[in-house]
Amino acid sequence: MNSVDLLNAAQRARDLVFSKLAARGFASFGPSSRILLPTRLSGTEHIAIGDGCLIGAGSWLTVPEHHAPGPNLILGNRVRINQTSISAVARVEIEDGVAMARGCYISDHSHGFDDPELYIRDQPIARVAPVLIRQGAWLGHNVVVLPGVTIGRGSVVGANSVVRSDVPDRAVVAGSPARLIRELS
Repeated sequence: MNSVDLLNAAQRARDLVFSKLAARGFASFGPSSRILLPTRLSGTEHIAIGDGCLIGAGSWLTVPEHHAPGPNLILGNRVRINQTSISAVARVEIEDGVAMARGCYISDHSHGFDDPELYIRDQPIARVAPVLIRQGAWLGHNVVVLPGVTIGRGSVVGANSVVRSDVPDRAVVAGSPARLIRELS
């Protein structure tokens, strides 16, 4: 075993210990799920994580202070995310077997911008609508999913797409805004 193998083993052990200790702070947490550090977490008592999930380093899962009764953020079994940011005040549900490439952003809400005297970041939430990503979907690099969207089973969202409307099952969409490219058989 060389020094890189030893360091990788130490990192995996650290992430396993962190995951086991952090699991108690979640609404639910699958026994074989892992959180790779560094990861930013807030509102974990309103987050449910299924079994066999991998939350990659650099991810951010948050349920802001002003939220509906939860759990508000639900990851099904075998979900894989990597440097992904998910924020839920009502409900973001990601079903089993969904995979996301690096840099995805998913939110069920957005900030208002009506008051010209306030910074946008200080304005209240203006739009809240649940997000659902169905079983086996694949989101490419840097995909943005906006409030109110459902992405169908087995669908593929191309890299750098902005999804602002529903995607049917077994479809390939891409672009900004995302448009139907083709249907899968």
